[in-house]
Amino acid sequence: MYSKNDDPAAGGGRPPSRFKASGLRSRHLAAHALVAAWAVLALLAATAQQDLPVARWLAIHLFLLGAATTAIVVWSEHFAVAMLHARLPDRRWSNARLAGVNLGVVGVLTGVWSDLPVLTGTGCALLITAMTAHLVVLIRMGRGALGGRLAPIADYYRAAAAALVLGAVLGWLLATGKAGPHHYSGLKLAHVHITLLGWIGLPVLGTLFMLWPTVLGVRMAEHTTRMARWVLALTGGGLLTAVAGLSAGLRAVAVPGVALYAAGVGATAYLFARTPRRRPAVSAAAAWLLGAAMGWLLVGVVVDLVLLSVRPLAEARDAFGALVPVLLVGLVAQVLIGALTYLLPIVLASGPKERASLRAVLERGWVPRLVVLNLGVALLALPLPDPAGTVGTVLVGVAGAAFLALAVRVMIRSGRGLFQGVLHGGDKAGVSRRPVVWGTAAGAVVTVLAVLVANSGGGTGGGTSASGTGGPGAGTTRTVAVTLADMRIRPGRIEVPAGTTLRLKVTNTDSQRHDLKVEDGPATPMLAKGESLTLDVGQVTESREAWCTLPGHRAAGMSMDIVVTGGTGSSGDTSASGDTGHASGHDGHSTTTTSGGLDLSADFSAGWKPRDADLTPAPGATVHKVELHAAHTTVEVAPGVKQTMWTFGGSAPGPTLHGKIGDVFEITLVNDDQGMGHGIDFHAGSLAPDRPMRTIQPGERLVYRFRAERAGAWLYHCSTAPMLQHMGNGMYGAVVIDPPGLKKVDHEYVLVSSSLYLGTPGSTAQVAKMNNGTPDAWVFNGIASQYAKRPLKTRTGERARFWVVAAGPSDGIAFHIVGTVFDTVYKEGAYLLKPDQPGGAQVLDLSAAQGGFVETTFPEAGHYSFVDHDMRHAQAGAHGTVEVSD
Repeated sequence: MYSKNDDPAAGGGRPPSRFKASGLRSRHLAAHALVAAWAVLALLAATAQQDLPVARWLAIHLFLLGAATTAIVVWSEHFAVAMLHARLPDRRWSNARLAGVNLGVVGVLTGVWSDLPVLTGTGCALLITAMTAHLVVLIRMGRGALGGRLAPIADYYRAAAAALVLGAVLGWLLATGKAGPHHYSGLKLAHVHITLLGWIGLPVLGTLFMLWPTVLGVRMAEHTTRMARWVLALTGGGLLTAVAGLSAGLRAVAVPGVALYAAGVGATAYLFARTPRRRPAVSAAAAWLLGAAMGWLLVGVVVDLVLLSVRPLAEARDAFGALVPVLLVGLVAQVLIGALTYLLPIVLASGPKERASLRAVLERGWVPRLVVLNLGVALLALPLPDPAGTVGTVLVGVAGAAFLALAVRVMIRSGRGLFQGVLHGGDKAGVSRRPVVWGTAAGAVVTVLAVLVANSGGGTGGGTSASGTGGPGAGTTRTVAVTLADMRIRPGRIEVPAGTTLRLKVTNTDSQRHDLKVEDGPATPMLAKGESLTLDVGQVTESREAWCTLPGHRAAGMSMDIVVTGGTGSSGDTSASGDTGHASGHDGHSTTTTSGGLDLSADFSAGWKPRDADLTPAPGATVHKVELHAAHTTVEVAPGVKQTMWTFGGSAPGPTLHGKIGDVFEITLVNDDQGMGHGIDFHAGSLAPDRPMRTIQPGERLVYRFRAERAGAWLYHCSTAPMLQHMGNGMYGAVVIDPPGLKKVDHEYVLVSSSLYLGTPGSTAQVAKMNNGTPDAWVFNGIASQYAKRPLKTRTGERARFWVVAAGPSDGIAFHIVGTVFDTVYKEGAYLLKPDQPGGAQVLDLSAAQGGFVETTFPEAGHYSFVDHDMRHAQAGAHGTVEVSD
């Protein structure tokens, strides 16, 4: 692997005495041209939000995997050689590793962008192989090297290389969907942490131990080496702990790990702040840029620690997005600019005079560039209203482009000088040994540009209308932008001539996950908000349909027609008139039905028990903590009829919550549903719905905390669209808040009225009933006719209070008890009738989502029917009996 003849500067294999000796000027020039190329592509992607659905992801990875990774690979080898006083690695193998890294990056970016899992996996494998080889070289450098006081810093580069290998594995799991929905949040956070804080953060910290005093022009403190070892132990050990905890979904493990990392960063910042400065810095621009980058790293890690400490992983994952500008631009870009400002003149100049000249070019306007860059980072990171984010993006782009222009000018000047040197008989060998690096640079740039051009959507414009404009179908490629949002796929219809090769650029802009499945064709994985993938449908010769596969979403309207025009399409009408993809009939329940509907006179199954209608007394505590699990549950919803219901707490309706004014309810919602997201909305609370009522994905949880400020009978229900289906399938319940001074009665009952829709949840047939308002039954507490079979019981002369909540989802109720008169009526937070008044009432009329109570006494023994006085509802299940005895 090592050869003393590979580099004339090696001087027969003697250990280099200066940093510059670790590489030829020509290699550094080529490598940094490649870094600049990746950075330019990242800037282009960042400004192409409308044309590239994955522009944000692409920009981040072009910069981190492309520019930053190339720079770290080159400079970590450069510094390791110098600090270890090791022999130079074989130049050919160094070039091969760098080429492997960049070709791997090209494979990953192209594979993810084009939705080619095999190419993504190949790119990851190549990247992992190249980085493993880089790690082996760094380890072997330490064997037999002379070493020195800076030798421990090489351990940072080794740890960073291992971090990138692990990050690539996690990235592959996420990009290909292998992680699954249950582990997505934790693995994504683990991937981000190991990449930003490991692969990027560790070499930055290690290099700054050496570079900071060098840039300032002062001697390194005696205890720096010892401090560097302690900091690596804290940051490396903490990061490993945090990544393990995040991958396993264990926040309690991840938080201490991040705390250790933060302690290491804080110790480093303290050391740097106390570094003496007795004279002007060698490069004031580099010093200020590096210092600002260190400050942003400390801020980012501290905020990260707070987020993980106080929020569940799913919420922390979403909130971590605000830290991306801090770490990506404030840290990575600023360190890259600061380090290159100092180092490029050293490695590219042939003497002191040229070095000073190149540094003067790179430091032009550094003060305004520094201010503009950091102001842009602050605007991107802070929770400010628009257009602050746009202004921040522009400022960052201007500052970055300004430095790139200066860097390109320096490299062109240096390259011209190198070429002139060759013409005069200089380093011909150095030039001849550059083809691998230059070839890699050209290949990477050409390949990525080809990806961008091929997928730029030219001709379609990415608009909402996708009617055919492609001319003759044969040989024509059509790319259409498809948006998933608000339970709709836009456009809803795409017309293409027969033979057209069709590609769909699918972007989910909704708050909940969606996918897109093309009939007899490809499908996307579940896409979170902001995620995109391109589906290659191939040559379209017949009409077909595409839809979201989540239960009920297709039936709710999340479908799209791909219609062949003027060609050989034979399938004709592709509208979603049938229940394609779902079993016909009422697959969700048993077949104990008659041709005329439910047989409510039949018996319930053996072992069946009615829902307890008694209202449990309000707990004495003022804080009520409840954990509700969202899941699919099989329930006997009518005599002999079992139905799959979507439930809170295993029942439909969910558990009734009971409290007093001023009580605090802390509800933890856990989504145990394996196939879809759910949320929750408590009408009894007054708060901004953005976060507590958001949809959480399978395996996630959220805490919904509200204070009951007003009395009443309140509804709670699933807040995830389409709410008609989520509520119609059982995701609702009641909250009872006692009015002040409410008198005690002998019996308190809770009756939640609702409609029952039989069939496979989310099927076209079931959803059609919901849309048309034609349920199979109307019920109290989720089960038709249950209290006719098992009556509520009381005694003569006892006072009973009936709390009633109309859950709908579309129908209200006219609650009536046959043979009684109500002397108390309380509706929507106010008394309409009290016992001391002469009047009486016969019904409690509630619209959907309203609630209240009535009170009465039963004058004599007997059986008193209670019904919804809309007789269609009563005869179809909304009836029961109060059995009164002496």
